[in-house]
Amino acid sequence: MSANKELQQGYSDYSSALDQATLLNRLIAAMEKGDLTDELLEHIPELSEAKKLNDKLKYRKTILERSIAEQFAKNKKNGVKASEPSASSSAPVEKKAKKDGKNGGAAPKQAKKVDYVTVNDYGSSIFGRLQSLFKKAIEDAFPGLDVPLLLAETPNPQFGDYQCNSAMPIAAILKATGINKKPGDVGKEIHAKLPENIDFVEKIAVMPAGFINVFLNADYLRKQISSLALNGISLPKVAKKRVLVDFSSPNIAKEMHVGHLRSTIIGDSICRLFEAVGYDVLRVNHIGDWGTQFGMLIAHLYDRFPDFLKKLPDISDLQAFYKESKKRFDEDEQFKKRAYECVVKLQSRDGEIVQAWNTICDVSKKYNQIVYDHLDIKIKDVGESFYQDKMVELVKWIKENKPDMLRKEEGRQIMFPTGCDVPLTVVKSDGGFTYDTSDLAALKYRMLEEKCDWNIYVVDAGQNLHLETVYAAGRDFGWYDENTQRVEHVGFGLVLGDDKKKFKTRSGETVRLLDLLSEGVKRATEKLKEKGRDAVMTEEELAAARDAVAFGCVKYADLSHTRTQDYIFSFDRMLDDRGNTAVYLLYAYARIRSIVRTSGVTDSQLADYLAKTPVLPLNHPAELKLAKQLLKLSDCVLLVLDSLMLHQMCDYVYNLATLFHDFYNECYVIERKEGEPVVVHFHRLALCEVTANVISTCFKILGIREVPKM
Repeated sequence: MSANKELQQGYSDYSSALDQATLLNRLIAAMEKGDLTDELLEHIPELSEAKKLNDKLKYRKTILERSIAEQFAKNKKNGVKASEPSASSSAPVEKKAKKDGKNGGAAPKQAKKVDYVTVNDYGSSIFGRLQSLFKKAIEDAFPGLDVPLLLAETPNPQFGDYQCNSAMPIAAILKATGINKKPGDVGKEIHAKLPENIDFVEKIAVMPAGFINVFLNADYLRKQISSLALNGISLPKVAKKRVLVDFSSPNIAKEMHVGHLRSTIIGDSICRLFEAVGYDVLRVNHIGDWGTQFGMLIAHLYDRFPDFLKKLPDISDLQAFYKESKKRFDEDEQFKKRAYECVVKLQSRDGEIVQAWNTICDVSKKYNQIVYDHLDIKIKDVGESFYQDKMVELVKWIKENKPDMLRKEEGRQIMFPTGCDVPLTVVKSDGGFTYDTSDLAALKYRMLEEKCDWNIYVVDAGQNLHLETVYAAGRDFGWYDENTQRVEHVGFGLVLGDDKKKFKTRSGETVRLLDLLSEGVKRATEKLKEKGRDAVMTEEELAAARDAVAFGCVKYADLSHTRTQDYIFSFDRMLDDRGNTAVYLLYAYARIRSIVRTSGVTDSQLADYLAKTPVLPLNHPAELKLAKQLLKLSDCVLLVLDSLMLHQMCDYVYNLATLFHDFYNECYVIERKEGEPVVVHFHRLALCEVTANVISTCFKILGIREVPKM
């Protein structure tokens, strides 16, 4: 029998009998040889993920080594000596890559993962508390040993509720240093460093192979659900932060289109999450409200609406207005000359021209606000115009404080942040500024003047190279410390049509957001009427349900996808009341609220019961399964605070809704028997109340309007 087959057989023996201590040596031997089979890895998901990551890193390392070797060979052939790149070098550089990073190049991200979230009170969290306890136990048992914590839920209740699998990699590391310890012994040492009495743990069992199984205390679950029903939902308490979130960012004089959808929805939800845990949140709309294009817009405004100084012009179609001015700019030399004159006057702050510019901005913001009102978005405009003077101050600051970082190239003043192979153009050859200058000025202002602890940019993934280069410059300038301050690009993929290309109209035009949302309202109305809801709901109730479905389905479809991936926009899928959709969740929420109303039990009656029953009699497996899911809300919040991946919250609330469905099918809340009085099971009613409140909390973070009737 081969070593691989022996290893597979050993794991099979463990799974069936849990007494094969020989698994330890086989597993360590396989890890040392790099001979782990797919079959074995399927049983240890944490190890599987680590191996995948390691394989990717090896692949990237090989590519980098090959690239370096090729470059050294070229240098040697051309007689170039190997040396470190210098900011003061006069060697020519490649032209700056486009802002979307498609011209290649790489910028360094921060060196290591930092835990930016400081938890003061885990609340109802179980996984978070276990993580904290096991991290400390491992540090105390094996000080100075850098090993990842492998902790996860167990799919099989036979092995408890959670399992720590760190003992095996620790044993392998120790063996590499000449210390032979069995994973079972390592597991026992970790266990010995855990507190003796953990209120939410029934027992901890260490297996011979080193697996540490954690069994939860059912009475703890019962008490927590009773407390949540009586006192309301509480989220973990974390250290306060001042956080700026840059999102949405449409251009003035162009209507918001589908390209702004993801930034707007994701950014708003991230803000809602931060606000839910008590952060001081600055919601910033970095609108494109400055540039040479305003010359042609202002000149066109004078011709089309000569009385604009007296009243706000009625520009019904911003897109058409922009296209008209662009057509004249391209075809009419006299108009083009006037446009350039308007730009010069705008930059010199000519009073009437500034008023014309404000008029165009006001009209554009008015249309943007309609979209924001539909989606319940609150945001403050701080556009590119805000940083015009600050860019002048920035260049002066660099020359006075970090002059060695600037170098001249073909008349431009550029800089290479540490580790970057694409420069930032700080000053153009004509003395003007660039997006690089504007974004550097914005970063400096946010970190030094706004004094932000976190600075989050919700911008499409194509901007990653540009933003990471700007962040690297900020670190070089000493504007922030990446070990304590979080400056992060929250990138996202594209919205696609059914053809898997960028979502456009049939004529090939970009889809306007207002048109998209109007179509959502139309389809939501049809869906509700199809269900016969118009016959049982008042006009106000129907309108509330319609808007909740229309706008909620668009938001949830976006947030429920992993944000770094593209997704296909489909109203048919969004409005399906089966599966992981907003419609399914809204119906589930309304159903739970209806159960509570139908019971006839008042809030005070339920509160009296809970006050007298601090430990709810939750004994049915479906009750306990639902209770465990409810207590994972705090863990989900902490997870998303760290990852800024909102699909994780969507997965959580969808799983909660499906578990409630299972519970309701198996357990009577309101029991009716012929000839007998109706029986309301108060402990199950409490579960209903907590479930509805948890779903409501998730809805608030995801930006979905809750409606008690559907």
